[in-house]
Amino acid sequence: MVTNRLSSLPALFILLVLLSGFGLSGCLTLGPDFESPVVDVPAAYRFAPADAGSDQDLKWWELFKDPVLYELVTTALENNQDLKTALSRIEEARFTYGMTRADQYPAINLGAGGYVGNYSGTRSIFTNNNYYVAPNLSWELDFWGKFKRSTAAAQADILASAYGAWAVRTTLIADVVSAYYQLLDYRQRLEMSKETLTSRQDGLDIITKRFDKGIIPKIDVNQAQIQLEVAAGAIPTYERLISKTEHQLKLLMGRLPGGIRTGISLDKQLLPPMIPVGMPASLLQRRPEIKRALALVHAANEKIGVAVAQRFPAISLTGALGLASSEVSNITNHGGIWNVSGGLLGPLFDFNKSKLRVEVAKEQTRQALFNYQEVVLTAFKEVEDALVEVDTYRRESDASQRKVDAAENAYKLSFERYDKGVSSYLEVLDSQRTLFSAQLEYSQNRQLYFNAYVKLYKALGGGWLSKRTDAG
Repeated sequence: MVTNRLSSLPALFILLVLLSGFGLSGCLTLGPDFESPVVDVPAAYRFAPADAGSDQDLKWWELFKDPVLYELVTTALENNQDLKTALSRIEEARFTYGMTRADQYPAINLGAGGYVGNYSGTRSIFTNNNYYVAPNLSWELDFWGKFKRSTAAAQADILASAYGAWAVRTTLIADVVSAYYQLLDYRQRLEMSKETLTSRQDGLDIITKRFDKGIIPKIDVNQAQIQLEVAAGAIPTYERLISKTEHQLKLLMGRLPGGIRTGISLDKQLLPPMIPVGMPASLLQRRPEIKRALALVHAANEKIGVAVAQRFPAISLTGALGLASSEVSNITNHGGIWNVSGGLLGPLFDFNKSKLRVEVAKEQTRQALFNYQEVVLTAFKEVEDALVEVDTYRRESDASQRKVDAAENAYKLSFERYDKGVSSYLEVLDSQRTLFSAQLEYSQNRQLYFNAYVKLYKALGGGWLSKRTDAG
């Protein structure tokens, strides 16, 4: 009877499951286990200040205190397309991990079909009908740890994607802040150029009146005109740079090109407090690029085990349990069908392809390790570069301020001397050029000083928190 036939089938499937479970529990894991590489780190940063501070999260909104800047960064973090792409890669890696992990478990598919005819390999004098429906189970035992290694590699890829997104976020904050200070610099230099143009226009008017009265030669008028046009030519230069910087900021914010509202002017911006650099060893944990490179080494190492496992036979189990009938209307009334089978398939002679696959995986792991070591070296270089920039641009900025003060006084005195006939107009021209150059230099140096802090923030791995998270 049908019932009697089917009653014995669950036992076969139970046996199949037990065999599969035994294969999983007793499986080997081939290939080298991952060990975090040891890298040399300096005992201290070469250009660290006397008080390097303790290692802590770097809250960018506390470093760069400008409400408008905070709004720009927040908008960028919400809308930047590169950051959205990086976050999407995390989800992609998670889905890939789920797919890879599923290979460890049996796949159950539903098969159904029918056949009518007098030929099924040989010709028959009768017309035969055959219909069936049967779930099929297939399971490749992870006896050599191939799927386990693949799953571990996929899990490492998730971490690499997460650290990659972290790096993109840190870079985005630094790029927005840096571009903002650059914009403030260009706007300040534009105002300096306009003020200089107004001043030189007033001077030219005076010179022209004196020339008309025959007091001074024509060359003085020409020299004044030249200096006027130098200032006039600087205005469109900075207007162009302002527009391009605004467009760059809009792109970082995920917006179409347009103007950017700014807050505190560059000369009134408060300097950030000294960033606590901590101990050099902590950089290995703080810097997202380093963590990402290490995760990629881990993933590559696991793939060696996958390649080694592929050199050994794949052990698989299959089974089917269902119903069959020669009539569709009677398919549920006829006897059940079932089968259980096992298989073993492995490379016998493939011209060393399987062996070379292992060597390829080993070389890819070595490349990932070399990349990790290069990322570590680059990270320490960037920290040292940023530290020396903070120190040297501070001194340059202070010197530039003193230079501007001296140039302003020199210009005032030279014009008084020229007005009294004590000196030639060449002295006035020279002091004008020096003052304008000193003002532009001061603005640029102050911007570079602020951006040195931005570079240090980025080089140290940036902030781990957002203002909203920290407040909660």
